[in-house]
Amino acid sequence: MAQVPVRSGIFPLFLLRTFPYNCDLRQKSLQTWSTQPIRTFVCATHPRLNVQTRNPADEKGTMSAVRRVLIVSLGNPEALHDTYHSAGHLALESLQKRFSSELSSFTRERYGKKAVLASTGPKYTLLQSPTLMNVSGPWLAKAYKEYLADNDLKPEELALLLVHDDLEEELGVIKIRQWSRSHRGHNGVKSVMASLKPPSPAMGSRWARVSVGIGRPEARDRSAVSDFVLSKIPRHARGILDEKASRGLYEALGELERKWEAEEVAAAVAA
Repeated sequence: MAQVPVRSGIFPLFLLRTFPYNCDLRQKSLQTWSTQPIRTFVCATHPRLNVQTRNPADEKGTMSAVRRVLIVSLGNPEALHDTYHSAGHLALESLQKRFSSELSSFTRERYGKKAVLASTGPKYTLLQSPTLMNVSGPWLAKAYKEYLADNDLKPEELALLLVHDDLEEELGVIKIRQWSRSHRGHNGVKSVMASLKPPSPAMGSRWARVSVGIGRPEARDRSAVSDFVLSKIPRHARGILDEKASRGLYEALGELERKWEAEEVAAAVAA
């Protein structure tokens, strides 16, 4: 495979003529084989062509690669852990099982000045919010800042995922939502959005919400909805959640990581 090393940190325009017209460096055909300062760009349609370049972000500190992913679920404390409103916690537990070789079992650790059920690994940290749903924001804001400091991370090096229940989706359906999208009346999300905002507009792409569908009761009045979300999940519904949410959350995480990597590559090419 022919390699063209580029040391300047700038992708030279004349090299674009090396690639055939149907090789699009900015699309998914571009694969990144390294997150180190030396990056390898490969056109999938013409695999013999390979260009190496430095990532300008690593030299200038303007676009660092994601080093850690903090995944936080919203729900209610343990007395209400097995209710529909805590579907985010249940989805997080299912995700941990998929990463059992990389992540510790959930144990109590201190984050944001509170004892939290946490599962940790070299890249991912899973936290179950220890507060009541409607006041999750202040705790998460503290936990996020402490996590940056304790792990010596710049904000752009830490991706943040918020996992929460969703009345508007069928049971177990997983949806990725932009961080800035409307909370749609979800008080837990509303509290978080009021307490914690991306440090910069560019950082917003590395923060996302992942909703877990729980369905909606036939009656739509407030008391009926409240009773439903605080009711215990029946065994058959728990089985559906375990299966669908585990797979869906795993796939959503993979999709987001590919998106972040593509953004890093696009920034390096454009610089």
